[in-house]
Amino acid sequence: MGIKAALPRYELYFYNTMLCLAMVWATSWIFQVSSSNTERKTFRSSVTPGWHYFGKKMDTADFEWVMWFSTFRAHIMFALSGHVLFAKLCTMLAPQHRSLVNLVYGVLAVWTSMGWTYVTLMLSHCILLYSIALVKTRWLCFVTGLCTLATFKCEPFLSWQAGFVEGDFDLRQVLFYGGCGFTIMRCMSFALENCERKEGNYSILELLKYNFYLPFFYFGPIMTFDQFYVQANKSDLTRKEKEMWNISMEGLIHLGVIVVVDILFHFMYIHTIATDMKLLRRLSDWALVGLAYFNLIYDWVKAAVMFGVISIVARLDHLDPPKPPKCMTMLYMFSETHFDRGINDWLCRYVYNHLGGTHANVLKELVASLCTFGITALWLGPCPVVLVWAFLNWFGLNMELWIAKLFSMEPFLSLEGEMSQAMSRRIRGIFNTFNFWMIVLYNVVALNSLDFAKLVAKRLLLKGFPITTITVMFVTYCLIQVIKERERRQALIDDPDPLPPAPPAPVAPPAAPAAPAAAVSSPDSSPAQPVAEPGKEKAE
Repeated sequence: MGIKAALPRYELYFYNTMLCLAMVWATSWIFQVSSSNTERKTFRSSVTPGWHYFGKKMDTADFEWVMWFSTFRAHIMFALSGHVLFAKLCTMLAPQHRSLVNLVYGVLAVWTSMGWTYVTLMLSHCILLYSIALVKTRWLCFVTGLCTLATFKCEPFLSWQAGFVEGDFDLRQVLFYGGCGFTIMRCMSFALENCERKEGNYSILELLKYNFYLPFFYFGPIMTFDQFYVQANKSDLTRKEKEMWNISMEGLIHLGVIVVVDILFHFMYIHTIATDMKLLRRLSDWALVGLAYFNLIYDWVKAAVMFGVISIVARLDHLDPPKPPKCMTMLYMFSETHFDRGINDWLCRYVYNHLGGTHANVLKELVASLCTFGITALWLGPCPVVLVWAFLNWFGLNMELWIAKLFSMEPFLSLEGEMSQAMSRRIRGIFNTFNFWMIVLYNVVALNSLDFAKLVAKRLLLKGFPITTITVMFVTYCLIQVIKERERRQALIDDPDPLPPAPPAPVAPPAAPAAPAAAVSSPDSSPAQPVAEPGKEKAE
């Protein structure tokens, strides 16, 4: 089935209507639960007084969101504003030295926030991996990088290195983990790209410029070194038409999203409810399913805002950073499920595509995907929940590939070829519906808890069968078709269908040969009529 397969318009209207009604229904359940349980003991610590304009309490159970827009707002925004100011001055006065100025400002900002011991610790890891990169042995760079990354994820090395950091303020632990993890991933990218360079080596100054670029230092996203090196050293700093307008509008959109999320936190306590297992067991099936879905959507919004703000600063520096993560609502394929596009590009370039090759061999594909999720688990920090999440997603990805290979063989290929494209799209949508909920449940394990994911699965598949199961799957099918329609329209924009060739112009046939003289001058015959041209009437 092609991605451009269309469905009747009335059918799409029906899908959109059903989807909107289901979203309103699930939201009303969660709002009712939030309003009627504010006096519970588990709510007292995380549901605190919010904006006095609403006169309602606010859900503050998500530490990251509260941290970003309370403590972080003063420190990070001040540092990023200074970076934008100095980068702009350097671009105007000495554009050829802008990457060097960004390096100096980044080192000073990290030193101010974390101390010289932390800067020294990061420099030591950079020097270590740079020394290994000079050997130009790919497997040695990988082993050294992963061992170094493990020292920030496993005890007792983690506590030993954390002891070097000065200060004891609220953000110290968050900045320590973020800066260390991203530093090792960037150093590995530099080392692997240096292995690919045929002549000479990149200088250590290029590694420091790459690593201490402040907008990416603590929280990413990760740009692979080959992309950063080209973009940071380009001489043409002219902007595209309406680029500044687009950047300004993107900033306003992110500000609007922040305000909307803060408002919704005064009416729906999705995080606090998800931590109260006693209350969860009493919820209706619709409220429980909607709660799992809204938690995933919120986590995407949080990541999109964080990466979006950083990307705006990077685009002001004439860089093209990785795009924000794809919305969880738009995901129905494991092969497209990447929370952080920077990490996804890193893993695909250096691990998945390198080991998997063309991805046609099943054994190579198993090894490539297993190594990819193994490094991902190490990056997130190996613990039971992360390991379960990694295994489930690895299994889901490979099962999806196996099923795709199975249905690409006979007799399934011939059966699909006999169908219309619209019918093929409907049947594929049914399979994608189950895939969608596998992705939801697997990610709920990492974002909330294993017990919450088990409860949702039990209600959806066992206790709620058949009414809840069929209803939820039907609504999800409507969602899948809405997503496919959006992808179809985008595909038509990106790759419009060619116009049909113009019909050939009629060509007059050669003149008929003259009739014999006897036939023309016969006295018994009527006067000869002119012979009609075969194409004349059609042309007229």
